[in-house]
Amino acid sequence: MEKSESKTGIFDVRYRALTIGIILAVSTVAFEGLAITTIAPNLAQHLDGIHLYGWIFSAFLLSQILGTMVVGQQIGKIGVYRSFSWSIVIFVVGIVIAATSMNMSMIIGGRVFQGFGAGAIVTCVYYSITLSYPDALRTKILAAFSSAYILPALIGPYIAGLLAEYVSWRFVFWLVLPLIGLAVFLTLPSFRKLQADNMPVRKSSRKEGYAIMLTIGTGLLLSGLGYISDWKGIVLSCLGLIIMVWPLQKLLPEGTFIVKKGLPATIVSRGLYVACYVATESYVVLALTKVRGLSADLAGLIVAAGALSWSTAAWLQSKLDERDRGRGRKRRIIIGIGFMIVGVSLVITAVRFESGGVVFAVISQIFTGFGIGLANPTTGAIALKHAKPGEEGEISAYLQFVDAFCPGLSIGIGGALIAVSEHFNGGIFTGIMLALCTQLLFVLLSFIVSFRIAERSD
Repeated sequence: MEKSESKTGIFDVRYRALTIGIILAVSTVAFEGLAITTIAPNLAQHLDGIHLYGWIFSAFLLSQILGTMVVGQQIGKIGVYRSFSWSIVIFVVGIVIAATSMNMSMIIGGRVFQGFGAGAIVTCVYYSITLSYPDALRTKILAAFSSAYILPALIGPYIAGLLAEYVSWRFVFWLVLPLIGLAVFLTLPSFRKLQADNMPVRKSSRKEGYAIMLTIGTGLLLSGLGYISDWKGIVLSCLGLIIMVWPLQKLLPEGTFIVKKGLPATIVSRGLYVACYVATESYVVLALTKVRGLSADLAGLIVAAGALSWSTAAWLQSKLDERDRGRGRKRRIIIGIGFMIVGVSLVITAVRFESGGVVFAVISQIFTGFGIGLANPTTGAIALKHAKPGEEGEISAYLQFVDAFCPGLSIGIGGALIAVSEHFNGGIFTGIMLALCTQLLFVLLSFIVSFRIAERSD
């Protein structure tokens, strides 16, 4: 029996449809998210909403937290099939709203639905892996799950750029529908077979409420920052900060606020450099297309260079980790963040000077991509090393949380800086430079905090 299971693969007849469906669903969500990075400047300008640019991303990322936590709590009660079905419906509603948007408010509303649906979809996929695949196959399907991000990262931004440049940015959203439809066709029959009595029972949790409080607080903070020159903006910002503190304390490990050595420092360092990477990627495209006049497809290729570099570094760190049996993990994180510092500095140089801007932009993306490719899997491994038996899910939740919340906050801050710059007639160039310098500050802080990273001693 054990021999038979060891020879079974994730593409055998029993698992083939579900495996392909999972990969396609994750690839579609990844494609949509990466494509938006390329077309966001185009659609923001078309809808006269550059001052709300950051909300295109922040709305998605913050609502993604809600989707992950809400569905994570409900899935044990209503089952994977119904949870996944509702997740797809919500995601598709967001796509349709965004594709037919007449103003930035509609786009942001559509992104809220998309983010909630995307977070819920990925949560359902994780549950389906737990319930549908034997332990011997889970590492294989999780590896395939991770690889589903690679192709969208390489071609998604370029295809989106071509569509935005020569057809319309709306087609990028419409293109997602047939892909998600095929994923549903392949996965739903398998999800339907999962019986409710096989579902893991989840204890009641207040995390849904904390996530809602945090989203409201963050929204108030970012809205207030955009109007910080007015007393109403100051009030909104202060109110948002006050509301955010309590749920953050509950959603992050104890000691995070004081950057305690060990797991808290690992989480803080990761949150800062992930925030820097995602926000820098978003604002460099805006800078290159709207300040330096590059076409959207060329900007997409520059983003793809970072994705390729990330994949290369992730492969390299796995080989190095295997060679030194994890002894060099902390050093690789520090080196990786160092690469990112160089990369972000080059991004600022590329935006600042016209001469050689494209070359600097490509090199900067290679550096930042390589840096996060070294650091990200390694911080994940160190964080999971802190998990006691039965706590692996909780540590994973911390990682997923900071990967969504920190970029959402960082991009929102950058968007607020652009809005403030335009309010004071500083122009979009000044706003983008302020946003990018803020990301450089975040990655420098991440570098400092990384020296407090430590694995749990047994």
